[in-house]
Amino acid sequence: MTNIDNREQILDVAREAIQTESDALLKLKSGLGDEFVKAVNTILASHGKVIMTGMGKSGLIARKIAATLASTGTPSFYLHPGEAFHGDLGMISKEDIIIALSYSGETDEVLKIVPFIHDNGNILISMTGKPESALAKNSDIHLDVAVDHEACILHLAPTTSTTVQLAMGDALSCALMKMRNFTAMDFARLHPGGSLGRRLLMTVGNVMRRHDLPVVDENCPATEMIHAISQGGLGLIVICRGEEILGIITDGDIRRAMERRQAEFFNIKPMDIATPSPKMIHPDEKLIEAEKMMTRHKVNSLLVVDDNRHLVGVIQIYDIKL
Repeated sequence: MTNIDNREQILDVAREAIQTESDALLKLKSGLGDEFVKAVNTILASHGKVIMTGMGKSGLIARKIAATLASTGTPSFYLHPGEAFHGDLGMISKEDIIIALSYSGETDEVLKIVPFIHDNGNILISMTGKPESALAKNSDIHLDVAVDHEACILHLAPTTSTTVQLAMGDALSCALMKMRNFTAMDFARLHPGGSLGRRLLMTVGNVMRRHDLPVVDENCPATEMIHAISQGGLGLIVICRGEEILGIITDGDIRRAMERRQAEFFNIKPMDIATPSPKMIHPDEKLIEAEKMMTRHKVNSLLVVDDNRHLVGVIQIYDIKL
């Protein structure tokens, strides 16, 4: 139950924290300039990977930026600076670009690997809030993420600063995506297990129902139509004359016909209530195309046909949305 006495105090603190971070993001936006452009162009020209590094909260942000870069077309991974100093520097090749995060620019574990980075011939991009810091001065490119103060009520815990670091990383990722002409299909290839990847990469034939299709002929009695819909489990039946598809009947068509025709219902033939020329799709089409077709025609099912327009399966919206 809400405590009336402290409700406004809680909300005031929360709103102030959000406002502080919002103001910092606007400051970051207005401050972007040549160094940011240089960083993007440098990464675009590289034939290596982008290696993110940082300690503590900056390290957590570096991990997230690495994951975002990797999933949007820029090969990247996170390297812990402490582990790097104790043997993992071998993971860095000469073509790689290093992006080091340290708000103070004086983080000991990060500074310790700077000499190796220079000696190895790597380009070092730093992201700090202190342009005069040791890390900033020893970098080829410096991205300024300075904030006026942290959102923390003590102005101590990394809050605003990590938000701005994260936003700078997202800005880099988005700019690189644009410059690489990174498409939804590219994204899908890197996310085959995701919903978008599934719809863009998998075909209708991969997921369609192909066995025990609910097919009846044009002279099927009404009672058999009901039985076929029930047994088929798709909420529909397909009327065929040999290999030729004549129409489709849904369970809704059956219900409406029973209400409208009542006692006469059991004398009807399938084509009396069927939808002729049902919507069809080829099994080689992508799931995304099936989804678009269903949305456009406001249907939940498509008949899947081969090159001769012979029925080979049925796909439903539920198969795509899995």
